[in-house]
Amino acid sequence: PPRSTLFPYTTLFRSVVAKPRVGKFNKNAARRVRVAGKIPAVIYGAGQDAVAIEVDPKQISRILFSETGHNTIFDVSLGGETTAKAMIVDWQREPIKDQLIHIDLKRIALDKTLRVSVRVKLIGVPVGVKAAGGILDLVLREVEIECLPADIPSHIDVDVSNMNLFDVIRVSDLPHSDKIKYFNAEDATVAHVVSIREEAAPAADAEAAAVGAATTAEPEVAKKGKTDADAAAKKPEAGAKK
Repeated sequence: PPRSTLFPYTTLFRSVVAKPRVGKFNKNAARRVRVAGKIPAVIYGAGQDAVAIEVDPKQISRILFSETGHNTIFDVSLGGETTAKAMIVDWQREPIKDQLIHIDLKRIALDKTLRVSVRVKLIGVPVGVKAAGGILDLVLREVEIECLPADIPSHIDVDVSNMNLFDVIRVSDLPHSDKIKYFNAEDATVAHVVSIREEAAPAADAEAAAVGAATTAEPEVAKKGKTDADAAAKKPEAGAKK
């Protein structure tokens, strides 16, 4: 069926102010950084030495919750000078308070390709859902691509409004260009419209199989019990003959 797709390239550039950390880099030192309202972090990559830094958690949170999320490329200002463009490649949160406690940043070369995961965003309501009572199932929430940093999309929009019941969108249906390369299989299902009965069938089959297994097991147990009872009843009779 005809369907339109959008591919917005909206990589967002921000600025993060970092301060070098000095002294020992242990748990106590990291705790002191957090008590002071900052987050311990490290920046590495691009053939340069890793540098221990501390950053503002508010700036990092704004990046992580932005449209481009962890794929955002931003300037890192260290000691009043812009030293590199970077991305957030790893972060840790305190599980109880859900607060950021550590960040890993990687220096980015704008002329070298990156391999990143990008979110798939479904647009519209399928005809098969509105008219046929189907269910839209998003199977592949992210796709893995390779492209230059400036070409990283915030997400990949897929218009599903023309999908009928049992229609499938695969990776091959997503927008392709010479700027990006997909690493997912071309025939991998991104989304499909299924019927409610089709969704319920596996659960019903599993329940029927469980009931069937229980029914089959009962005669075997009963038969085994009867055999044991017969054997016990024959023992005294054998003794009497002796």
